[in-house]
Amino acid sequence: MVQNVSRIFLLAVVAVAFIGGSQGANILGLFSSLSPSHLIIQMSAAKALAEQGHNVTVVTVLKPAVTHKDINLIQVPLTKEEAAGMSAIIEKMSKNDNKNMLATMFRMIGQMGFMFDIMVDALKDPRVRDLYENKDNKFDLVLSGFFMNEYQMGFAKKVNAPLIVVATMPPNLLLNFLIGNPEAISYVPSINDSLERGQGMSFKQRISGFIMSLGFRVFGKILEYRNRNSYKELFGDDPNMPEYSEMMKNASLVFFASHAISEGPIRPNVPGVIEIGGIQVKDTPAPLPKNMEEFLGNATDGAILLSLGSNVQGSHLSPDTVQKMINVLSKLKQRVIWKWEDLDKTPGKSDNILYSKWLPQDDILAHPKIKLFINHAGKGGITEAQYHGKPMLSLPVFGDQPANADAMVKKGFGLTQSLLTLEEQPFREGIEEILSNPKYAETVSTFSKLYRDRPLTARETVIYWSEYVIRHRGAAHLQSPLIHMSFVAANNLDVYALLVIILVVFLLLTKAVVKFILRKLSAKPKKVKKQ
Repeated sequence: MVQNVSRIFLLAVVAVAFIGGSQGANILGLFSSLSPSHLIIQMSAAKALAEQGHNVTVVTVLKPAVTHKDINLIQVPLTKEEAAGMSAIIEKMSKNDNKNMLATMFRMIGQMGFMFDIMVDALKDPRVRDLYENKDNKFDLVLSGFFMNEYQMGFAKKVNAPLIVVATMPPNLLLNFLIGNPEAISYVPSINDSLERGQGMSFKQRISGFIMSLGFRVFGKILEYRNRNSYKELFGDDPNMPEYSEMMKNASLVFFASHAISEGPIRPNVPGVIEIGGIQVKDTPAPLPKNMEEFLGNATDGAILLSLGSNVQGSHLSPDTVQKMINVLSKLKQRVIWKWEDLDKTPGKSDNILYSKWLPQDDILAHPKIKLFINHAGKGGITEAQYHGKPMLSLPVFGDQPANADAMVKKGFGLTQSLLTLEEQPFREGIEEILSNPKYAETVSTFSKLYRDRPLTARETVIYWSEYVIRHRGAAHLQSPLIHMSFVAANNLDVYALLVIILVVFLLLTKAVVKFILRKLSAKPKKVKKQ
């Protein structure tokens, strides 16, 4: 009762704060990401602001699965050649061993030019350029969706509005520099690693983290070179635009799709880190399509949801892997909803399997008949499963997925297997273990309560902090001084160098004094001549 009263009071305070002159603000979202799952999180933030009554304009390349009737959507769609190129990249990645995220990213460098060109071209579209060339357009805030595309932060300067970056991952080496967030690599695991609760990082993990940090710095320099060129290509003809490195100091804060208190790792964060993990999860699940509702309603032994995300399609998998999966799933007593894009060429017919090229994943996971979620360990899918308390069997493919799967297993929410080397017997045994052993469902259900226990929901957090930045005209007071310091100064290297010099001088002087004293002591006294 007391907790409910406290929450009502807090929401009342937030509601009063909302009436501070930021209602009905003009907000621009630049979400040029080529990943549908990234777009879901970014559009969910935009949707929350539109529902709050703000005038939201969004630029995308992909068609968003999440939107709002009042959002002014400007889509610069992929050409057939670009769509085919992206599909080829994902198919190639899905057939490689991508356990190490950094190694995967370096392998992708060749394809990054192709992806950069697509995203840069989207900002050259006449409809997009008109957003800043037409002086009648006024914006109070810009949301920049992160996809290694820092150059588009320059758009905020063009429309003279404060900037919030929307990231689809936790704080990490690729984003910390934007807000001066400390790296703390000695006790904060890299994005390719994870920790169990109540444990510190081992020597091996610290060595790995140090090497990863060096690797990410090198990769970051490569990205910076590409971003500088794209920034110059887009905004180089405007003498009023700041130099690229100065533009990178312009972010008011970053929305991260994480919740460290429940998910970990526990780490120091500056005030510019705002966590909105679960922003894509609806407060109240939407009704399912009739065929899915009936299919699940008749699932007397429960049901399984199988989705390998929005990037990896069934056609990207080897036929042998697909055959092994259908051999196992078709023999289960549980019903299975399987995300499969080509309904004319399904893996095989079975009364217990329903194929669908599109899934309202969050709404399906909220259904009480779902007992297991077989996924690719994408951050969005794992977040939704955690929120709804569903155990998982993860088949990671690339990017942060292997690390996400490893962290999920360490927390006791399920199991993980390799999609590349999938075999029928381990796949069947993994499913049966999770379905028959209640510890997985009990552990993730307990975590679900912890994950939901926040002073503000993810949606309320997005609204509050967006309006806070608008009210305080960029909220420059939140900015960490680290942003304005060089690497040498930020790490006290000049101080350490001075101390070393002082120590060396002191040792040299000490040595000289000691030698002088010893020479005096060892000198023979002069004989005095007798008179």
